[in-house]
Amino acid sequence: MTLWRIRATVDDRPGYLSVLTASLALRGVNILTVQVQPTEQGAVDDFLVDAPDALDEAELIAAVERGRGRDCWVTRSEARGLADQPTRVLGLANRLVRDPDATGETLRTLLAADVVSWRPASVGVERGITGASMLLADPAGGSFALRRAAPDFTPAEYARAQALVELSATVARRAAEQVTLVLPDGAEVAVRPASAHDLSGVVELHEACAPRSRQRRYLGGTALPQPARLRRLLEPSRGLTLLATTTGSDESVVAMANLLGEGDEAEVALLVRDDWQRRGLGSALLRRLVRHADRAGYSALVLHVQASNDPMLRTVHRLGQPATAVRDGGLLTLTVPLAVSAPTDRTDALSTPGV
Repeated sequence: MTLWRIRATVDDRPGYLSVLTASLALRGVNILTVQVQPTEQGAVDDFLVDAPDALDEAELIAAVERGRGRDCWVTRSEARGLADQPTRVLGLANRLVRDPDATGETLRTLLAADVVSWRPASVGVERGITGASMLLADPAGGSFALRRAAPDFTPAEYARAQALVELSATVARRAAEQVTLVLPDGAEVAVRPASAHDLSGVVELHEACAPRSRQRRYLGGTALPQPARLRRLLEPSRGLTLLATTTGSDESVVAMANLLGEGDEAEVALLVRDDWQRRGLGSALLRRLVRHADRAGYSALVLHVQASNDPMLRTVHRLGQPATAVRDGGLLTLTVPLAVSAPTDRTDALSTPGV
């Protein structure tokens, strides 16, 4: 027996697929896997089959056509083709997470493309598929162009490929956003965007903070926030959460900075572990949030601060940007407009010690 891949278009009508499979069965062909991909021309059926050694390509095509299949494409396959499509895609996604620079080779493997190339952005270029050619948008800029001799690409293949390209761009962006800050006392911390996987580390951060620190952050009681609330803070629907962690093998979260979008303004809040306060870390995180909010198009930052929280008030003052304050009892609401450019990364690392 020999493994073959067969792709054919069948009218998307009841019973037509069974006619095709019956025609293959009459020639002793065993269907191992089948994927159905809807298109405007009909359902494109992609089979992996085990056929008698005596059958050749022409006889397989004839069997497909007798089963009402058209636009048939047949090629020999290997045992690795037995892996189902979701498993293959997940494996390729795992490779991209480890090496986002492998986007081109990953696309080649996914779609059995003969040529994969990257092109700079061009005005008026239509992304999509045209026969056996495909053009994918690269979120980082430009496009990926793919071509193969046969068969034609399908919309489902385009969607899979675009999803992998976007995953690669997300991984690369997160890697670029991770930086190491050198604080004024020489200590180093890694700063990166948070994810849901950081929940346990953030819970430990809250447990390590004194009740007073938690009360200043949440302006309420001193109890630990519920995990559901922390999950929402780690991945806000609008905004960004940054974590500062110790460097080395024993990573621990020492600070969390939240930027939560509300209309055209963004609310900001910081929590720094007690033993890392007054070392410039809060100032550095706040400046990074200012830059992100400015790039995202927010008009102002809003901070709710206890009037007695002098360290946080000094941190906001060090931004060097005018702020308006509205007092309600012991609570100050500070509004910082974003018309003034934020400091550079180097200023972040060498800021005057604060929170």
